Amino acid sequence: MPCHNQQLNSISSGQEHPMKQVRFASSSSSSSSSSSNVSGSLSTSDPETQEIHDSLGPQLKLLPLNDQIRELQTIIRDKTTSRGDFVFSADRLIRLVVEEGLNQLPFSECTVTTPTGYKYEGVKFERGNCGVSIMRSGEAMEQGLRDCCRSIRIGKILIQSDEETQKAKVYYAKFPPDVYRRKVLLMYPILSTGNTVIEAVRVLIEHGVQPRHIILLSLFSTPHGAKSIIQEFPDITILTTEVHPVAPTHFGQRYFGTD
Repeated sequence: MPCHNQQLNSISSGQEHPMKQVRFASSSSSSSSSSSNVSGSLSTSDPETQEIHDSLGPQLKLLPLNDQIRELQTIIRDKTTSRGDFVFSADRLIRLVVEEGLNQLPFSECTVTTPTGYKYEGVKFERGNCGVSIMRSGEAMEQGLRDCCRSIRIGKILIQSDEETQKAKVYYAKFPPDVYRRKVLLMYPILSTGNTVIEAVRVLIEHGVQPRHIILLSLFSTPHGAKSIIQEFPDITILTTEVHPVAPTHFGQRYFGTD
């Protein structure tokens, strides 16, 4: 995880002006500052969000919030952000989520020999992991996963709303043939209603994957989306950076330049 920014001082006209630092990782500091939020602005101290987070327990995991993550969230949500800055910031946030997602996978202890002959007690990944992206927005997260795991196998699944019934419908699914034996990192950046993810998990279960072996990687989630998924599949793990009633549903269009 990224370290906190160090306090900087700007010097103007021979006087030092300490930069104000905001710490979002502390619940006490965020709650005390919530009263000063402008009406209609996004707030991480939303009572419903906290209630949902508490009720879902350990199945919902939030990245520890710090200034760096908060800035990336802000840039992605800002309608004035250029596409170049949007993609750059999204890729950074994706990388942080992927790194933490890998931290949820099993490791085993190992001993290696250093160039100086020293025996070092370390760990290594257990074999048998794969990624599955929910097209199209989930494909934005594939490169972040490959940057961390060069040889990892990645499957794809396309789910869209049926024009007649408006229900989620699977149009395409291709997974590693032994996906049922693997831990699955399911990638979908924005959880709004949760319906698309629920359908994707059903397809994975049909292919023999156990829900407890599925880790859903997302950038943003609504309370309703997270709750719907975990109520349907209590053993699944959701990893995200923020749970908030307003999700940036424009993500896919902005990332791929089709907005």
